[in-house]
Amino acid sequence: MTRCHRLLPLLAACTALLGMPFPPATAAEAQVQLRCDGALIETRGTALLKRSTSRIGFSLGLEAEAPDSDAALAALQQRLAAVRSALQRLDGQDLRVTSPSTWTRPADRNRPASTQASLQVSGQLLPARLQSLVRDVGKLPGVRLAPVSTQADPRGDATARRQLLRDAFADARTQALELASMAGFSRVAPLELRLDGMERPMPMRAMAAVAADSFNPDELPMPTERLGMGVSFCAN
Repeated sequence: MTRCHRLLPLLAACTALLGMPFPPATAAEAQVQLRCDGALIETRGTALLKRSTSRIGFSLGLEAEAPDSDAALAALQQRLAAVRSALQRLDGQDLRVTSPSTWTRPADRNRPASTQASLQVSGQLLPARLQSLVRDVGKLPGVRLAPVSTQADPRGDATARRQLLRDAFADARTQALELASMAGFSRVAPLELRLDGMERPMPMRAMAAVAADSFNPDELPMPTERLGMGVSFCAN
């Protein structure tokens, strides 16, 4: 079986993931191809890497209700000041506050019409501050805690990407060697790589301040990154 695959997509994908520059291809370079004079084997490698938790990312909703929008927004502003002050005492970093939104609830037989104002607050904390986040911030009026996430130290991202690349390729190559051996071949050479990109699934369910006596950051899921890689090999 003879198949040809371009070499440039392989190089571009790898250099892009590693953050290295890749010069634009010229018309002549775009014609560079690799020929397989053996059997074409396509495999899929995967890699998973768990990293140490450096920060926890939090998100919370804040609400206030009053007879009209002016009063609702004023109450929301007061509650935001209390939340911001509490988060600052916890050394909160990268605090983000959305613009407020309002909606009017019509009157019914049991209560008059009112306006509800709300916004979202997010940021980062040290893992040791988890208990205080739940107890001290979660108990404030109008606060609704949302899921938290664990985050790795971004200074290790480049090393993590290289490790994921190596592990995913090694997995794909191992599979290719096994298939090649079954077909009577002893060597495999990569022709093309197709990267799926990295995934960082690390959500945790929302917590209520009365759910437990203590919230242990060591029980949070570790930051986990995954990489998928499809590889075409030439076996001979």
